Amino acid sequence: MTDEPIHLETDVLVVGAGGAGMYAAIAAARNGASVLLLDKSLIGRGGATIMAQMTVAVAVGEQTPDHWTHHLADTLNAGRGLCDEELAAILCREGPDRIREMDEWRVGWTREDGHMKQVMAPGHEIPRCVFVDFLNTGPAVAKTLRTKVARADGITKVSNLSVTDLVVEDGRVRGAVALDLNGGRAVTIAAGAVVLAAGGLTRLYQRNSASVNMGGESYALALRAGADLIDMEFVQFFPIGHLAPRLVGMDPIMWDPFRYKLGGRLLNGNKEEFIEKYGASDSGTYTAPRDVTSYAIFKEVEAGRASPNGGAYLSFAHLDEATLREAFGPVIDRLANNGIDLTQRPIEVAPIAHYHMGGIRVSAEMATTVPGLYAAGEAVGGANGANRLSGNAITEALVFGERAGRFAAHAVSDKSWNANWARDAISDIHTLAPDDGNSPSFGALFGELQSLMWEKVGLLRTGDKLEQALSRIREMQAQDLPRMRPRSKGPFALGVQEWFDLRAALATAETIALAALNRTESRGAHQREDLPDTEEAQTHNQCVRLTESGLTLESVPGRRTKFERVALGAAE
Repeated sequence: MTDEPIHLETDVLVVGAGGAGMYAAIAAARNGASVLLLDKSLIGRGGATIMAQMTVAVAVGEQTPDHWTHHLADTLNAGRGLCDEELAAILCREGPDRIREMDEWRVGWTREDGHMKQVMAPGHEIPRCVFVDFLNTGPAVAKTLRTKVARADGITKVSNLSVTDLVVEDGRVRGAVALDLNGGRAVTIAAGAVVLAAGGLTRLYQRNSASVNMGGESYALALRAGADLIDMEFVQFFPIGHLAPRLVGMDPIMWDPFRYKLGGRLLNGNKEEFIEKYGASDSGTYTAPRDVTSYAIFKEVEAGRASPNGGAYLSFAHLDEATLREAFGPVIDRLANNGIDLTQRPIEVAPIAHYHMGGIRVSAEMATTVPGLYAAGEAVGGANGANRLSGNAITEALVFGERAGRFAAHAVSDKSWNANWARDAISDIHTLAPDDGNSPSFGALFGELQSLMWEKVGLLRTGDKLEQALSRIREMQAQDLPRMRPRSKGPFALGVQEWFDLRAALATAETIALAALNRTESRGAHQREDLPDTEEAQTHNQCVRLTESGLTLESVPGRRTKFERVALGAAE
């Protein structure tokens, strides 16, 4: 393997090719920029969007009169007082444009009587969520965007390329250093602007709905480049992730649309409904927000009222097979192949790490605190506050992706490159010694981190647990990471990549634990068993940044706006 890096140049570098990254690339290209779209897996086939099976929240008002300000009101209510209201308003106001544009691109939104069909989802006051039928929303969105990217002029696509560091000189981002996973060589990329769209962090948890490349890379790259992170303590747990019986080849979070379409009943181990005991009116209608439902299931388990495998029951026994087939057609056959007959017995569900509300702090233009660096999708923090409203994830990916690409294209500056700028980052790739047989393995260390995050920094937290987690994370950074050695170099340099994955995961995990320890209250997805009350005095956001002495925290006032809800169905 040669140590001479490959060099590339572009106007806009987009890191991550999920929904947000692909939309950012499309937007940057149609605003005149040359674009390099890269991903550590295959373009448009990794990340969260392609795995999303359910709905997209948007106030298009095609079946039920609606207005974006009502969508905003529901978003702010779900966010428990911590939403960046400017970002949330952008999400809700521009959502209809993005959904209609996707419709023009033939994504295939399900229709009824000629209109986009809209259904109810948790936390919404009216049915406003669009979808592609038979649990196909995310795959359809990803396929549509892949097609647009393939046909667009000015977009160069590179798969199996993993960014290890951003290059910052003279106060702005100049490009990046990456690892070619096919050949093991370092790659330098000069760019006039960079968009980070490499997704979230839920792979850090033992039970998760994430793809393998959702390990916090976006946040670690931004942090090392000098950007601020915000709201890192807020990790959303999807309340009804599949637990039992065994399910093969299907998404563990697939039960959401079943419940809100068909009124599935959540029952504890005694076959009793329980949500209303925790301050939420639900009774099978599935209107309780995700944070409340997850908390309720955890508390029932803690009280000894769990289902046999440690969760809750989800029952559809009140429905006949004809009703199930009318709603979900071929999915019922796939369930039958897994030995599941919903008319005969309930399945077991439990909370699962699903989404991260926090992330990179950005302006309305999706610009970070580092000039030339932008962010999009789940990499962005702030819009969702302490809890994300159901259906807002793909909306956020499309809206913020478009804005990040457009504003990055307008901000392209000098693309000059000095090889010395990347020397240290390239050295990190080339100087990792091979495994000597005595170094800790990636699998063991990453597995330990996942268990640690699940047990100590999960849904129900305490100060003692968080301090223990923080201590062990820092010990792993100081002692275990330096001792870890790649299993292999050269072609398919996955061993080298694992070292960078662990570095990013530990850096991101530290920000979550630190922010959670410092938030001495319970709010939204952050629940402190030792501090169960929500404190009005803590209606502020926390920013994390990396300094020479380590991580620092700063409490910042949230961006709050005054808005009035317009009458449902009113024109803009």
